[in-house]
Amino acid sequence: MPQDFSKDFKSNIELIDSRLRVNESFDIVCRNFEFAQRKAKLYFVDGLVKDDSMVKVIQGVQAITEDKLKNAPTARNFVNQFISYIETDVTGSIDVVTTMVLSGALCIMIEGYEQAIIIDARTYPVRSVGEPENDKVLRGAHDGFTETMIFNTALLRRRMRNPQLTVKYKNVGTLSHTDLVICYLDDKVDKKALKSIEEKIDRVKIKNLPMGQASLAEALLKKQHFNPFPKIRYTERPDAAAASINEGSIVIMVDNSPSAMIVPTGIFDFLQDSNDYYFPALIGSYLRIIRMLIFALTLLLTPVWLLLIQNESIIPPWLEFIKIQDEYLIPPFAQLLIVEIIIDALKLASLNTPSALSNSLSIVGALVLGEFAVQSGWLSSEVVLYMAFVGITNFTQPSYELGYAFKLCRMMMIVLIALFNLWGFIAGLLITTALIAFNSTVTGRCYLYPLIPFDWQKLSGLLIRKRLNDKNN
Repeated sequence: MPQDFSKDFKSNIELIDSRLRVNESFDIVCRNFEFAQRKAKLYFVDGLVKDDSMVKVIQGVQAITEDKLKNAPTARNFVNQFISYIETDVTGSIDVVTTMVLSGALCIMIEGYEQAIIIDARTYPVRSVGEPENDKVLRGAHDGFTETMIFNTALLRRRMRNPQLTVKYKNVGTLSHTDLVICYLDDKVDKKALKSIEEKIDRVKIKNLPMGQASLAEALLKKQHFNPFPKIRYTERPDAAAASINEGSIVIMVDNSPSAMIVPTGIFDFLQDSNDYYFPALIGSYLRIIRMLIFALTLLLTPVWLLLIQNESIIPPWLEFIKIQDEYLIPPFAQLLIVEIIIDALKLASLNTPSALSNSLSIVGALVLGEFAVQSGWLSSEVVLYMAFVGITNFTQPSYELGYAFKLCRMMMIVLIALFNLWGFIAGLLITTALIAFNSTVTGRCYLYPLIPFDWQKLSGLLIRKRLNDKNN
């Protein structure tokens, strides 16, 4: 470790003051004090350290006499003899001091020592541990991850009292120095996958992670350009993260982000949901089968309907009701694309709508854009009905990324059907299949695993909810 400090107390203080810009930043607080005929200076960030912690530190240091201080010739000896806090360290690097102080730790520079003393007495502002809004369960735990990483690791430890659970710390961002941890079971994790993840994180060269785990995901997935299918699952539920770790997956948690990243992730992993495991195995299997059917309908319902509408001669008598009965001004394929865009517009509007007006927005979107559009002849009632079904079914699984992957593939198929009819539908299916088949996970594993390579035990466990026992627990 580079040694930037010397025994010259004044030059050390000037170096720290310059690096932390204490004269420019009002929230970087420093306190000069003396003890045992020596000068000392304390640095911390206002709001990240409790007042009683700083008072205890100063009182403890000021109580040291000259006779006692003779027994501490180095900063390490001083910490071992006089600092009662659990997490302490000494460093001679100005970079380490800067990072630790800006992270919320206390720093003390004492005259006569070539190293600074770091005391981890930080207390981050944190919201309550509440249930995630987008991943709720009818039964089971109602706690969720927060933006404070140490709280999130504690929620995992509470559920997994297993010494094999490893929580490995790393730091990313040359300027932000964002903390993250890699969580896994040492006796179950794929060591090659773990090594691949660690190497990818170590190779990340980025200045800041302004969006937390989203920025990290972009840095890890640099090769994903035109493939919309997600390679990472996100969860805000500690029980879901713990279950994934028990299955051998790797969970990455980034400080300031309430979501945990689960890797490696394939297409079949999205068939699982937390609710499946809070019901009996039969009900959980039924819910999983329904989810698979909904995935297929979400992708194929409107393209197949458009293909039949464009070729009414092939519609059997028992499907006559799917034909458009009303007059319309816009071609059906254009109607479908317009409603696809309208649904996204409503989603964006709802994100910026105050909660007190959110119900009003839903009513306006459903009545004005639905009923009046049909009456004016812009849209047919069939298009509104089928797109309403598709819009609702997107919420049957918590992954927004997978929902938009289905959406983009569905819109591509609609355009191809409008241009090339049946051959367009076949081409759309082939392209969608290729996007899934030739995709790969973060660790390079096939996206279709455990179908390719074939592993019936794991595949059956993903398709059907099995009872918990010693083999699959």
